[in-house]
Amino acid sequence: MSESIQESVRSEVEALHEFFCRWFPGTARKTDFESDFIARFDPSLVFIPPAGYLLGLQDLSNLVYKGYASNPDFRVQIRNVKVQREFDGYVLATYEEWQRNALASQPPDNGRVATVVFALSDSLRWVHIHETWLPRDVMDADPYDF
Repeated sequence: MSESIQESVRSEVEALHEFFCRWFPGTARKTDFESDFIARFDPSLVFIPPAGYLLGLQDLSNLVYKGYASNPDFRVQIRNVKVQREFDGYVLATYEEWQRNALASQPPDNGRVATVVFALSDSLRWVHIHETWLPRDVMDADPYDF
């Protein structure tokens, strides 16, 4: 694995979550939704949140779009981004997503680990995301001071 792939993955994961930190508080421009959110994903995206149901890109986009300006105090911190494998034009990576004041989640201060598959092209395209809750004792032991 090249160092540049690791850096590109970390940068992409952080950039998407920075978008969420502007979108849900309502500081992003709605006109940027296509370029800052939808354009990052492969049209065949599969997203599995911690609750375990499957969403495609259209379903996920609808949920995120409806959440505009719904959560002024929402914060995210990305931790432990790691490329696990590169194979046949794809990258498999993991990262932790720590959320603070996430009104749509229980508990609102929470942590989740995500596995993501990116397609490699001119940019990284999100193809598959699977999130699961971090164990409660891990969430309780780490700070939410971001």
